[in-house]
Amino acid sequence: MEALIEAHDLTGAGLIVVDQDQGVLYHDHWGNFHEERVSLIASASKIITAGVLMHLNDAGVLDIDAPISDVIDYAGALGNITAAQLLSNSSGLVGLEINYLYLCYFLSSGTIQQCAKSILANAAIDPRTVGPDTEFRYGGPQWQVAGAVAEAASGKSWHELVNDIYTEPCGMKHFGYSNPFDQFAFSDFVYPDWDGDLSVLKYTDNPNLGAGAYITTGDYGKLLQMHLNRGMCDTTQVLSPEAVVTMQENRTGRIYNSFVNYGMGWWIDTEPAGITESTRRVSSPGVFGAISWLQPEKGFGAYLVIEDKSSTRQAFTKPLFDLIETAVLSQREK
Repeated sequence: MEALIEAHDLTGAGLIVVDQDQGVLYHDHWGNFHEERVSLIASASKIITAGVLMHLNDAGVLDIDAPISDVIDYAGALGNITAAQLLSNSSGLVGLEINYLYLCYFLSSGTIQQCAKSILANAAIDPRTVGPDTEFRYGGPQWQVAGAVAEAASGKSWHELVNDIYTEPCGMKHFGYSNPFDQFAFSDFVYPDWDGDLSVLKYTDNPNLGAGAYITTGDYGKLLQMHLNRGMCDTTQVLSPEAVVTMQENRTGRIYNSFVNYGMGWWIDTEPAGITESTRRVSSPGVFGAISWLQPEKGFGAYLVIEDKSSTRQAFTKPLFDLIETAVLSQREK
């Protein structure tokens, strides 16, 4: 890590490795980073967002396979879309792009409900919209619609949901959602000039749900530990064991034979070519340089944050995957 940070002239980095049985195996920071450092994590938010809806599905408050028109009354012609399709990037809505029709999910003004209503109305007349479960379209406004469905089904705001589902049960200290994209200057989605000071991060009722979470390494480690422990966070069943498995299944390949392997918030890695079920890896990377990953069958996971663009992160993660796996297995043998 020290060599990579020096080679790429980074401000710092943080890394946590967690084990299903032993808890935190490794937790360290370099450069200007420390345990209280809060980072924007872009799309590494998606497994957290997906987990909120899966929790509601477990509780019987929401059926992720039912039409969203069962929950929201403004879905119109797109009311047949399901939450499962939204969370697997398979809704038929456009994916990640900056387009005036869907600009609201990049703005901190308004509310999630107002944004979702605008998105669905525009998508209904957008010729680029296709049928659900026909194409993989990553990210974009569908994640905001998923949040609106969660709010409507539960009767709670998004902030209340993440507090009740994650923050309180898991004892998280510095975690939440914002919409940083109109608060800071962004160029090609490079990490903004922000050092983690939460006092300058604007509160919004329209947080970006696909890419707007902020968190520390320690708090993200608690989430990974929860996924490894069949949905248990300390003494609370945050997700059912079935929900954890469902999120990690290759839904896109199973439902419509997509060339992309994706679950709900998790990319299902199939490279290198020799990967087997016992070495299966699922990951949730973000464009700002953060990435989380699990090897579920081997019972461990890790989260890396460098606050830099994704191309730099890739130089870190390829060697780290194998190094961390070797270190974890070696630790177990002692």
